[in-house]
Amino acid sequence: MSAEAVLEEFSQQQVLGFMLVLARVSPLFLLAPLFSSKLVPARARGIVAVGLALGLAPIASNAGGAAVLPTEILEIGGLVLKEMLVGLGFAFALAALFAAVQVAGSLLDTLIGFSFGALVDPVTGTTGGVLNQLYALVGVMIFVVIEGDAWVIQGLARSYEAIPLADAPAIGSLVEGAQVAYSGIFAAAIEVCAPVLVAVVLCDVAFGLVSRVVPQLNVFAVGFPAKVAIGLVLVGASLPFVAGWLSDEMQASVAAALETLKVDG
Repeated sequence: MSAEAVLEEFSQQQVLGFMLVLARVSPLFLLAPLFSSKLVPARARGIVAVGLALGLAPIASNAGGAAVLPTEILEIGGLVLKEMLVGLGFAFALAALFAAVQVAGSLLDTLIGFSFGALVDPVTGTTGGVLNQLYALVGVMIFVVIEGDAWVIQGLARSYEAIPLADAPAIGSLVEGAQVAYSGIFAAAIEVCAPVLVAVVLCDVAFGLVSRVVPQLNVFAVGFPAKVAIGLVLVGASLPFVAGWLSDEMQASVAAALETLKVDG
């Protein structure tokens, strides 16, 4: 084989490897926290995705014994779809964690009454209440402070040890992991907002008893400001604990995402 043919084959393998890595990286910028933020322009996210793919390409090429990638169009298309599926599975576990934080904010908005003044969330682009936005912004801030982006990138690099470019994932494991992550959103949301939730419910019970004893009292006029005050005070008091919870759960989510990525045996 001539030197030109060897160089052409080598370059072709490098380009295919980069495209496959980009296919696995791209779902992070659709689902993963911070990476998918609507505050970052789409063009900037695209540039970051390409740069991240360039950095991970050598790691992916050396994983799994550096297998030779196919050059047929149909086989390449199948590998691209497989890589996107793996990337979605990894990003979904992280997205579920931040979805739990936003659900906690939505629950408190509904109970306290802030849902009447719903606004557009600048992080996700969806409509949410004041506490929904607060928890989303605090979650992103904590994510940056604890260097969650570095954990995500390191976890994505380790995913090539679990599923190399030329191997197929176990669909059953991916589906089971997605199901566990999705089913745990509401339970995790209750953990985040439990102190405030209990206090607001007790406040409602107390004003309900007052309304039975003193029917002439306008409970709504008195109770609404009280619920807002109690809710805001307890939200401020519980945010440090939310930071610790989110730090622990972020590590667990990255580990769970890697656990679901298995080669189809």
